[in-house]
This record gives sequence, C-alpha cells and structure tokens, in this order.
Amino acid sequence: MYRDKKIMYYISSSLFLLLSFALFLPIGQLKILIALILVVYLLLTIFLIKKRSILSLNKKEVLLLMFVIGLVYIMGFYLTGLKFGYYKSYKLTLTLLLNQILPTIGIIISIEIIRSVLLAQDNKVINVLSFLSGVIVDILLFSSLRNISTFNQFMDLVGMNFIPAILNNLLYHFLSKKYGFYPNIIFRLVITLYPYILPIVPATPDSLAAFIKLLLPIVIYLFINVLYEKKKRVESHKSRGLKFAGYCALIMVMVSIAMLISCQFKYGLMVIGSDSMTGELNKGDAIVFARYEDQIIEEGQVILFDQDGTDVIHRVVKIERINGQNRYYTKGDANDDWDAGFRTDSDIFGITNFKIAYIGYPTVWIRDIFVD
Repeated sequence: MYRDKKIMYYISSSLFLLLSFALFLPIGQLKILIALILVVYLLLTIFLIKKRSILSLNKKEVLLLMFVIGLVYIMGFYLTGLKFGYYKSYKLTLTLLLNQILPTIGIIISIEIIRSVLLAQDNKVINVLSFLSGVIVDILLFSSLRNISTFNQFMDLVGMNFIPAILNNLLYHFLSKKYGFYPNIIFRLVITLYPYILPIVPATPDSLAAFIKLLLPIVIYLFINVLYEKKKRVESHKSRGLKFAGYCALIMVMVSIAMLISCQFKYGLMVIGSDSMTGELNKGDAIVFARYEDQIIEEGQVILFDQDGTDVIHRVVKIERINGQNRYYTKGDANDDWDAGFRTDSDIFGITNFKIAYIGYPTVWIRDIFVD
C-alpha cells in the first residue's frame, strides 16, 4: 500500500473511532473537546494529504444559493412561531462565546474541510468513514448517548438527530464533492448559529422541527440537481420525464412518512407497544390515526388518549354524557377489566383509521431493551 493511502486510512479511521468514543462522553464540555480533536485532524489532513481542487463552473453560484437557502430556512422556521409562539434565546456572554459559539464554528469548518479533502481522494472506504464521521459530528453538536437512559429518549435521538444527520450528510457529501467545502460551511453556520445571535426563537414542537430537518436536505439536493447538474447531461425527453416522476414520487413518499411520524398534521402514525389489544391490533403493528378534532365518537371505536402521561390505544366500550361532559370508558380487547376511570374529550388525541401489520417490530424490540 502506498504511503499516502496509508496516511489517509490512518486519519479517517482514527477520526471515526475517536468521534464514536465521544458519543458516550458527558455532554458538558463536549463541544470544546470535539472542536480540539477536529482542529488537530484538520491540520493533519492539510499537511499530510495531497489536496485536489474541485473543478466546477458553478462554485460561486452554489455558495450564494446555499447562503440564501439558509436564510429562507430561518425565515420559514420563524414563521412557525406565529402559531406556536416564541421564547427568549441565549443571552450572549463571554462564556457562551467560548463554550458554544466558537467551538461550533470550529467544528463545522474543520469537519467540512476534512470531508472535502478526503472525498477528493476518490476512495470508497475513506468516503464511507468520512460520511460516518460527519454523521457523528452532527449528533454531537446537539446530544450525547451518555444522556440516553429511556426508550423515549433513544427514539428522540433517532428521530430528532440521527435520521436528519444521515440525510444532511448525504447532502453535504454531494455538495462537497461537486462544489467544495465553502457552500457547506456557509449553509451550516447560518442554520446552526442563529439561536445564539437572535434574541428570540420559535417554540416549534420538536416533532415538527424534525419533520422540517428531514425534508430540507431532500429538497435542496433535488433543487440543485435540477438547477445545475442536469445541465451537464444530455438525456432524452422520456428519460428526463421518468427521472422527474421518480423524484416527485420519492419526495411525496418521504414527505408523507415524515408527516405521519411527526404527528403534527391531520394524520399520524403510532406503534402498538403492548398486548392489551391483541386480536385486531397486535404488538408490533403500526396504526395510522386521524387527529381528534371533536368528531363524533361511538361505542366500539378505537381511540388514542393520554393516561397519566402515557399514550394508550384502547376501544371505547361505553359513553355517558354528564353535566355537558362526554365520559368515555375504555378497555383493551385482550384485557379482562375496563380501564380505571374515564376519558374526556380533552384526553383524546386520535381516532384509528387503519393498521400496517408488523412494521413496528424494530421499534418494539429497541424499546424492550431499555425497559428490561
């Protein structure tokens, strides 16, 4: 193996291992530690690996475009505050500058330059390692596995950080390989640093924020691909039409799934996590539900309601109206007894529409690990 290739393997693999280990460290001063590690590896990468220039006619255009997209994203995000309200952001202090802002800037700049240099070597193994390192860095910017102790916290990490980190780094890889590291750096600084600079931030629900994070990299990739990349290829009208239809179908599927998982729209998706409804609804099934908006509920319907902070999916067995209030008595199909007490309209948040059998089993298995 050539010396240069050995150096690339050493740098990319050791960086990946160090970042993986950092996932299990306390969140405390983690950003400073990660920033120091990445700066060291940035210097090693710059001085030990031969850099190759990215040849693209659209570098400046994409750089400006990513800056504008970042601003539009922030503006759109703040518009959600008209519905959900706002809260005060961080107070800019020297401590905040040293512990949060400067380390964040150092992390973003370092990982993107490292990514660009490694991708330019056109080595599949190194490309994969740099991608995984980028995903871990994205997670470490906001959380740590050390703080995960329950199933709900783990699922929050997966939905809010891990899946968006994968999609974001697919986009960053694409941009870095085609247009260099500047568009990624500018875009990431804009969408990451605004909470530290602006006095207020929108109180957008985490699930809706995750939906936006899932959708954004897909839209950016397709937009840039159509705007710049297709100009480089000569394709038949039929081929372009099929690809465009495929892109539209992919977007529709991804948006639909993200909307269901976010549970912030008319329909949502939830996994059956117990055996209380065995028969019609079995453990591991996923149900699609309609958000409850004062629809008429009849006996025999399966509803979703909150019981002492736990989401429950049970059947309505009796309805009473007392003093102008609806009282719903519920029971799991496989349970011998009715649920304790009764539900009111304020407790109910969904009415089941249909189920998708078995697809929720991975979620159940992961939850059982934490429960056990």
